[in-house]
This record gives sequence, C-alpha cells and structure tokens, in this order.
Amino acid sequence: MELDFERCYRAVDSRDQRFDGWFYTGVTSTGIYCRPSCPAITPKRQNVRFFPSAAAAQGVGLRACRRCRPDAAPGSPLWDVRADVVGRAMRLIADGVVDRDGVPGLASRLGYTERHLHRMLSAEMGAGPLALARAQRAQTARILIETTDLGMAEIAFAAGFGSVRQFNDTLREVYASAPSDLRTARGGQRTPAGAGTIALRLAYRPPLHAQALLDFFATRALPGVDEVRDRTYHRGLRLPHGTGEVALTPAAGHVAATLRLTDLRDLAPAVARCRRLLDLDADPAAIDATLAADPALAAVVAAEPGIRVPRAVDGFEMAVRAIIGQQISLKAAQKTITRLLTAHAPDHVDHEVDLAVGDRTPGQPHDQRGAGGGRRGDAGDGGLRGFLGPEELLAVPDSGFGMPVGRRETLRRLALAVVDGSLDLGASVDRGEATRGLLALPGVGPWTANYLAMRAFGDPDILLGTDLAVRRGATALGLPDKPTTLDGYADRWRPWRSYATMRLWRAA
Repeated sequence: MELDFERCYRAVDSRDQRFDGWFYTGVTSTGIYCRPSCPAITPKRQNVRFFPSAAAAQGVGLRACRRCRPDAAPGSPLWDVRADVVGRAMRLIADGVVDRDGVPGLASRLGYTERHLHRMLSAEMGAGPLALARAQRAQTARILIETTDLGMAEIAFAAGFGSVRQFNDTLREVYASAPSDLRTARGGQRTPAGAGTIALRLAYRPPLHAQALLDFFATRALPGVDEVRDRTYHRGLRLPHGTGEVALTPAAGHVAATLRLTDLRDLAPAVARCRRLLDLDADPAAIDATLAADPALAAVVAAEPGIRVPRAVDGFEMAVRAIIGQQISLKAAQKTITRLLTAHAPDHVDHEVDLAVGDRTPGQPHDQRGAGGGRRGDAGDGGLRGFLGPEELLAVPDSGFGMPVGRRETLRRLALAVVDGSLDLGASVDRGEATRGLLALPGVGPWTANYLAMRAFGDPDILLGTDLAVRRGATALGLPDKPTTLDGYADRWRPWRSYATMRLWRAA
C-alpha cells in the first residue's frame, strides 16, 4: 500500500478496521503507535507519521498502544500474497527463520547477500530483518507472559531472545512496561491447564465465512491428523523444534486458538502456520468487490461474503495429498492416504473411525463428536499428529502405498527432491521455481502444480479451469465450462482467481 498521508489519515479518522495491518499510525506527541482503527481521539495532523510495519514504528522510539494492541493486528495482506523477495522474507521471518538461523540463514534461503536483503527490507518495511524479528519476539513474549505461568527466563528464551537482559530491555522499550507489569496487568485471566498449552486470539479482517472453511476441512480430514467437531478444527502440527496440536474455533472478530506445543520456541511458527491455514491475512473486502463486479458471481458473493482459500500448514503434506488425489474421488484418496499413514506407523490412526467422510455433503453439520474422521480425544490430549515427513514416506515399504506403481514412484521422487533440497515446498518459496520443480517430476501435471501454488504457496490468482468440480460450478452459475473459454472469461477476476475457484467449488 502506498503510504499516502491523506489516504492514511482518512482511514485513521474513520477508524476503518479494514486497514489494520496495512500500516501503523505513529503519534509523536504521545510517543505511541496504533492501529488505524484505534478508538482513541484522532491525533492532530502535525503529530502523525505513518509506518509500513510495527518494527519501523518501534525503530523511531515509539511504543505499542495499550488500548488497541497494534502489535497483534492482522498481518498485511500485501506481504501475505506478494511473491517477490520482500514478501517471501516477511513470511520466513514470521515463521521464525531469523530466530533459528539468523540473518545469514534468511539471506541464504532467499539467495541474496545480507547487505542487499537489509537494504530491500528497509526500503519497503522501514526496518531491517533483525528489527522485524525483534518486533515479533516482543509479541511472542507478551503472549507467553499473558497466557502462561512460565518464569520470565523461560519466556525469554522461548520467544527467541538471546538473554534475559535483552528480553527485559526490549519489552520495556516496545511496551513501556517491565515484563512483570505485563503479567500483573492480565489480572485474573485464567490460563489453560497443561504444560505447553497456550490460548490466544488470531485477528482477521471481517467478514470471515467460517463455515466454508470448516466444511472444506471436514470433508478432507484424515484419521489421526485432523478433524472437525463442535465447530472447531483440530489438527496435529510438525514444527521446527518439535510437534504440536491446535484447536481453532472461529468467533466474532477473531479465531480462538488453543495450542499445545512440545517446545515453546515453536509458538511463533505455529501461529504463522495457523494464520496461513485459515487465510486470515486476506483482504476480503477487496477480493469480494472484484468478484462481485461480475454479475455471474454477484449473488453468491452477497450470499456468502468472506470466503477464504483454505491453505496448508505443510507443503509436503499438501503435495502428497494432491498427487494421491489425482483422477480419483475424494473418498478413495482419503482411504489411500489413511493406508499410507497406517503403514508408516500402525498406531498412527484409530482403525475404528469411519473412513467414509467423503460421503458427507458440504452443508452437513459438524457438531457431532468424531466428525471428520479423527481420533475422539479432546484437543491437546496427544491424539492428533502431524502428517508424515519425506524421510518417513521413503521408509514406507512398497506394500504400504496401496496405489499404482507410477504414482508410488512419483511420491518417492517427490520425497527425495525435498530431502536433498532440490525442491522447496515451504510457503515462502519462489513460486515459479517451485512450480517448475514440481512439473519436472514424472506424474505431476499442471493441475497438481497449480493446486499446490494456490493452497501451499499462497498464490491468490490461480484458476483450476480443468478441474471437474470447477467446471460443474461454472455450469451451475451460467458460466462457460470449457477450460479454454473459462480461462479467458476469468481474466476479469484477476488477481483473485483462487478465490473465484473456491466459489466455483462451492457452487458445484
């Protein structure tokens, strides 16, 4: 977003929530920075500066407003979808790469020198990679202080700080409060039971069509990996330092997340992956406005505002699911993947669960225990695990795949490419490079590569025109259903064709 003063000031004056996360308002007379929607009195023009990131505001000595909590605003939709170096860098920083590998590790992943990367981020974000990572550490620390009873030293290292002194100095600078004062300010807030359990709110820009997300995940749930019940999505996570589980419950203005982590250093990566999974950093107002301009989509957009693209917490998992699901039904794909998971670890799934979740229609309620095919245990009880990794897939015997030889070989080639580093399936990859790498694998065609670009890599402008369900949805809405014709027609939906694909799927 261009930080045009007049445009930004109008957004602040109107307290427009749609701009939260797009920019931050610094008030020089008070020394604080806020969200555009902060309910405080609109500051005078001469006392206002605008910043592209919280780190940039902190860099000039401003502290976070205690009223509107700008550090907890939704992420910028611009950085979420941009495929250039700055957008990729922001996603990697959010995933904790700087905390784990330092700035050299971040620069190496992006293929630039540290100096040039610092120059690019400073020009676009108003702060370098260290400052951006520091702002994230401060927010992670605040979450741990307010939601756990951990000691301050434990929180400091879990949040990624190198020392307790650095932790104390940063929090005093960012929040103008000592860490102990932040804990006192939480008052009588109760914390979830269990070590490593953290409850927090994931903000989003309204509207959010939560039922569409729950429908999508429920009809694709895998035993022992994920499930939908009681209007909550539960799933296991594979994280940089260990494993985890999360329960995500949509609510007004936020998604309530209960995380159980084996290593608290994984809090920031887990939050980033949950936000990505639910597409919480999207700008639904801009997306819906573009799609509703087409008379063929206007009615469905008005009926179901805020449709998101269900994303992925793990690119390798999404690739395996997509390859197995090629040219077979959803139900058949789920059964095949379940056999694969069982072959990897016989106790990974509960054999008593109903595998026929593919028979459920999208509109069927999910408030029955066990809906979605996962284990029956409550979230955080150790019943759900992350999907198998590439090394684990390579260890599965041929008899455990339960699929044609060609497809089995495609999966093995995929796993080998990920293990040797020749193929990166992370959310911050160069999308073009990753797509070319996928297409080079035998058995991977354009549909699979584009499906991954949409769900794993976050490309907002993918139309799966050859997909049978997309074509059926197009027919239902009176649109052309031939792939070439539909592709030409869909130019009017750019740059949000991935969201149009979701609406065509729902129309089918």
